[in-house]
Amino acid sequence: MSSPSPTLNGQLVVLIGGDGYFGTHIAQELLARGARLRVVSRHPEKGFRLKPLGNLGSLQFVRADVTRTESHAGLVAGANAVVNLAGAFGGDLDLLHVRAAGSLAAAATAAGVRAFVQVSANGADAESKVAYARTKALGEAAVLAAFPAATVLRPSVIFGPDDQFINMFAGLIAQAPVLPVFGPEAKLQPVFVDDAAEAVANALGNPEAYGGKTFELVGPEVMTMFQLNQRIACAQGRRTLFAPLPDAVAKLIAALPLTPISLDQLALLKAGNVSTGLPGLAELGVQARPLGLFLDRWMVRFRSHGRFGSKRGLAG
Repeated sequence: MSSPSPTLNGQLVVLIGGDGYFGTHIAQELLARGARLRVVSRHPEKGFRLKPLGNLGSLQFVRADVTRTESHAGLVAGANAVVNLAGAFGGDLDLLHVRAAGSLAAAATAAGVRAFVQVSANGADAESKVAYARTKALGEAAVLAAFPAATVLRPSVIFGPDDQFINMFAGLIAQAPVLPVFGPEAKLQPVFVDDAAEAVANALGNPEAYGGKTFELVGPEVMTMFQLNQRIACAQGRRTLFAPLPDAVAKLIAALPLTPISLDQLALLKAGNVSTGLPGLAELGVQARPLGLFLDRWMVRFRSHGRFGSKRGLAG
């Protein structure tokens, strides 16, 4: 494990897409280390909840469309570091994940930026048939071509008390006595959001050690989708009946509009989201915390009687 990270005190960090779930946790970590932030997004008002966390003049919100590459020089002007979090599952992914990412990295190089972190995705694969995974990998290459000292981070599924992953399943389990499970045997290795945010900050604070390298951000626990649902139900004290969906049925459902998962997302899920053997959190100076450390406490509000309910009494 590395030595304590630099404080980043007074450094200007540009967070591209910093108003999202992961971005706000990164912002909190960076503000705690004394950084100044320029949060760039199409809807910066979503990040206004960060305002109480910063000192006077430490937070700036900029409305911008990152796919408009002509704006990139202005977005990174005067910055010490850049974090690119821009990503999506739909739309022109080649433009967003590849061309825009490469343009941002080129603008950062021209501006003399010291550190660049490209947030990619675990499972990024230039040969993948899924556009998301393919363009994420091509985006990594575009960034490194323009900014060779960039750090590429590949997070697995990110969990936290306010996420839209664990909480989505928790809400469904709390409402339905029987629940279908897509990709029941798909393996996950979810990472705690604050551990992932610490990794980003450490990479920014020490580009000499971490620049030009790729790291996977995965947690210490491997579980299947079926096991994850079971653990959530157990933490709620519920006897939910889970119905594993056969692949053919899952694909039929995913092909329909307004379903909880798309065909591409199903393909990514089935491919798994676990370690591929790359350097990880430990090499970035972070001790990964497991989901089991938090799950019982987070699921209290989903129990039949909230914090007054007895998990043992419900499940026993």
